[in-house]
Amino acid sequence: MIEVIEALIQATSEDRVTTNKTILAQHGKDEVYSEPRNPDVVVFPVTSEEVSAIIEIANEFQVPVVPFGLGTSLEGHVIPYHGGISLDFSSMNQHIEVKPDDFLVTVDPGVTRSQLNKKLKPYGLFFSVDPGADATLGGMAATNASGTTSVKYGVMKDQVRSLEVVLPNGKIIQTGTHAAKSSSGYHLSSLFVGSEGTLGCITKLTLQVYGIPETIVAARVSFRNLNQAVDAVIQLLSAGIELARVELVDEASIKQVNESNDKNFKEAPTLFIEFHGNEASVQHDISFTEELLADAEGMDIEFEKDVKGRNELWEARHNLAYSFVHGHPGKKMMVTDVCLPISQLAIGIQHAREQMDALSLDGALLGHVGDGNFHALLMIDSDNVEEKRKADLFNEAIVHHALRRGGTCTGEHGVGVGKIKYQQLEHGDSLEVMHQIKQVLDPNQIMNPGKIFDRV
Repeated sequence: MIEVIEALIQATSEDRVTTNKTILAQHGKDEVYSEPRNPDVVVFPVTSEEVSAIIEIANEFQVPVVPFGLGTSLEGHVIPYHGGISLDFSSMNQHIEVKPDDFLVTVDPGVTRSQLNKKLKPYGLFFSVDPGADATLGGMAATNASGTTSVKYGVMKDQVRSLEVVLPNGKIIQTGTHAAKSSSGYHLSSLFVGSEGTLGCITKLTLQVYGIPETIVAARVSFRNLNQAVDAVIQLLSAGIELARVELVDEASIKQVNESNDKNFKEAPTLFIEFHGNEASVQHDISFTEELLADAEGMDIEFEKDVKGRNELWEARHNLAYSFVHGHPGKKMMVTDVCLPISQLAIGIQHAREQMDALSLDGALLGHVGDGNFHALLMIDSDNVEEKRKADLFNEAIVHHALRRGGTCTGEHGVGVGKIKYQQLEHGDSLEVMHQIKQVLDPNQIMNPGKIFDRV
């Protein structure tokens, strides 16, 4: 690696190429339970041209390259299991070009979601995708992130108008235009969104943004059981109510929220809901929602109209994972997700709860139920072989159940290394097409090897 490191220093600068053990360790892990593995070197590029030069060096020496944003991934995407270069985009976070009349913004990949929204606020605009973590926009595109607002605004791929991408041979390409639609050629943006750094490095993004709603109202309602809560969501969606967010949190989650955030919520399956629009439309939706929730036997329905109340409500939801971590010292968090057709969601969640109880696992179920995506959050002792075995059995059970019912093994977390073993079952012969695309674009297999596919 000495020759490679010398070449990297020449292509960038000595102070942005490091083999410091602490920095290597920071780039050898993600947010949860995946086995760590340090890279050989970390590089901090500041321009697309530097990224191109780094990739050319890696391709010449056939050294792996793993793109790194903030390390908030949940399936081991950023862990360099084959060593090589960790390409940290945190220094590429200066460029934010707002085009308010087009409802577009062009940003560097290291810009975070909160950084972008702070820049957009004076224009009366906001970026909609909210995965909870303050991830980088490049990383969010690489994993096709979504989150709480996807039921109304869509997921990351729906916001991407164009990407600048550095291919594995170092060539820089643009995948689209600033036009709202196009019928010209293959839709390359969709190829790179969700590719998890296996086909190239995203170095700029042009994204769709939205006007900040005139009126925002949040609500919380509890139910006797999970089935009632999911059925209520289906009724709301069927009625055509414009829900901006609708999140399910189970009884175990509410109990943890109460303990960690000094709340006194009813410990029962709960929906967190939010409405966006003008005053008249939101009031109409609230009135209709109250009627439907009453019919669905919802309990303790509360609405939050002021900013402070809304923020406190959503803070409790977004901080749920960290509440579990702080409430279970000595254990690590395993978070997995599946996505099902809405009609199969209640059955899927009930099956997950049955499996969790049968395996005596400590955890909770929650998710973005408006689009059929739910998460299982488990707290396990990573040194306990039996607990890890049970967690794997649980994950396998809910994935197979989702696939049997027309769903997917992951709705938003991505494949990484954790979901590789389900790719053949989910995609069948089309998995070979993905292999062929990978082979054409990255014949030396340098881009994030061992992710999505088990071939290297």
